Amino acid sequence: MDLSRRSTTIYGLLLAVWVLVLGWQVEEHVRFREAAKTELRGRAGAIATFLSATIRGQRWRNAVIQDRLEPVLDLLVNGRTNELVRPSELVAITLLNSAGDPVVSVGDTNLAPPAAMPEGEYWGPKVVTFVNPVYGVSIAAEGETNNSIIVLPGRRDLTNEMHGRDFPRPEPQAGLPSTNSAENAPSPGSNFDREPHDPQHDSMGPPPPPDDGGEPRGPGRRGRGRPPWMNRMSDDEFKALITKRELHGLVLAMSTEKYRGVVVNDLWLRFVILFFAGISAAGFGLAWRTVSRTSELQIRLVRASELNTHLREMNLAAAGLAHETRNPLNIIRGMAQMLSRQADATPEIKEKSHAIVNETDKVTAQLNEFINYSRPREIRRATLPLHPAIQEVVRALNYDIEEKKVKLEVKGEPVTIEADEQLFRQMLFNLLLNAVQALDTGGEIQVVTGRKAAEAFLEVRDNGQGVPLERRKEIFKPYFTTHQKGTGLGLAVVQQIVLAHGWEIECLSNEPKGAVFRITHLTVTG
Repeated sequence: MDLSRRSTTIYGLLLAVWVLVLGWQVEEHVRFREAAKTELRGRAGAIATFLSATIRGQRWRNAVIQDRLEPVLDLLVNGRTNELVRPSELVAITLLNSAGDPVVSVGDTNLAPPAAMPEGEYWGPKVVTFVNPVYGVSIAAEGETNNSIIVLPGRRDLTNEMHGRDFPRPEPQAGLPSTNSAENAPSPGSNFDREPHDPQHDSMGPPPPPDDGGEPRGPGRRGRGRPPWMNRMSDDEFKALITKRELHGLVLAMSTEKYRGVVVNDLWLRFVILFFAGISAAGFGLAWRTVSRTSELQIRLVRASELNTHLREMNLAAAGLAHETRNPLNIIRGMAQMLSRQADATPEIKEKSHAIVNETDKVTAQLNEFINYSRPREIRRATLPLHPAIQEVVRALNYDIEEKKVKLEVKGEPVTIEADEQLFRQMLFNLLLNAVQALDTGGEIQVVTGRKAAEAFLEVRDNGQGVPLERRKEIFKPYFTTHQKGTGLGLAVVQQIVLAHGWEIECLSNEPKGAVFRITHLTVTG
């Protein structure tokens, strides 16, 4: 009982340990997944920082030209030449205005979020989208108070931007250098609207000092620093363009393929760890089960040894009692015979004396059988030819065989075995006597010998009533008999001698009628 409780405790502890390992692996996988997300966020932040530095490097008076900015964005999405982005990781870049509309988009524009989407990150099955404010990605340099940045379109991009028509580029004035997008950059929105315009300064060069303490020149002039291809736009149109193209948001769409790959690999690793942890727990459980069963078997063996010792002592005592009982029985038998032989003995006395002798013989026979069964079997192996030994036992049973007119035949291959000759004859005598008692007058008995490889077999066959299937194992138990005159110890002694030699015996059906007692695994010699 204690061992069973201990086994239950051990199995419970093993299950608890496996559950702890399961929880540990789940926690580690969640931590690893969050670390992979953090790494992807870090790369997105690095890309945003790089874009911020690029925009600051290209701006002039808080404005950048779209023609200059798009190649950089396209290089990040399609070029794969930088160390910030892994191959096929950055899917799209979108710069948003205050209304949430795209100002500049490179890559898969379908991934651009709607205007109502708030700032943050959005994880999909294949793409993660980071929505950041311009200020959140440090577009403005440190120390600057005006953080507004405008992306102005180039001359080609301005087509249909405002009025559905092209704005012609003004002819350069005599003595002034020609303007191009590489030389021109816009000034801040306030400067575009309020700075006076000098016809001599349509290029992107620095403005002349203001007259009269900085007062604007002439109210009818365009804003100074405006790109030449926008000079024919009105101030209201230019203000609307600036409002539409002022940067307020940055959207990065990045592929999660690599992220999902490392997460799946880590998940498989956790499964492998859990699998081997389960195998280890199961192996330890089986080992403990084997140890516990071995302990139980050892306890049973000790108890069986104690019981065997007690039974051996009881057996010796019973054998001694049976041996001492035979002497009084012999005296009683002798006195009954003396009474029946007296000259003046009446027929009644002779009859009773004869009954006493018969009953005494029965009790003596049973005592002899019991003594034979209880006697320890010490095997003294020797070479024994089977057929001569069988013939000697048959001669000892001639009286019983002739009395019932039984036909006995010895068949099979002559074989020499290794056995104790005296015990073998006693075993065969009991088998043949059991067969004779099972037969009616005129029955048949066959003793068959044979050989299979290095082993021999012996069979005793009869054509009597046979043994029912449910009793074929019980007939070898002590005091179990189907004959009225049997003691129930004959076949028990046979099995005892067979097992002492290391052989096997079984009772089979002898078709079409009778029984077969087969002894196998006899060791062949010679």
